[in-house]
Amino acid sequence: MYKLAAVAAICFFSFILWVIYLANSGSNSIFFDFVRSFPYGDKLGHLCLFEILTLFVIVATRFRSFSTGSLRIYFGAAIVVIFVLGEEMSQAFIPGRSFDLVDLSADIIGILTFTYVATLIDKRLTENL
Repeated sequence: MYKLAAVAAICFFSFILWVIYLANSGSNSIFFDFVRSFPYGDKLGHLCLFEILTLFVIVATRFRSFSTGSLRIYFGAAIVVIFVLGEEMSQAFIPGRSFDLVDLSADIIGILTFTYVATLIDKRLTENL
């Protein structure tokens, strides 16, 4: 299961990098057209992309975590948060792109939502051992 999750995480991360490249270069894509066809499609796209990536990366890292006080943080979620912060903030410096706090919020909500889902999965797997 963990190897499959690692392959899925790498493939999905590669897809996200490709989408970012297209957006940064001003290129168009069928994915952009699809997302634009829905109200708030861009925000839903951010939410869904980072929900899925977060789950894949948390599982791929075998639910490893660290604690800061009483808060348990999955390494996978921390990796995705660092990537998201860097990517969203970098848009302020790319011509034709702009930093959008609502995009960042959608990313973070997606990360938090599927971190919670991962917690439930982790608990279920631990109980079955």
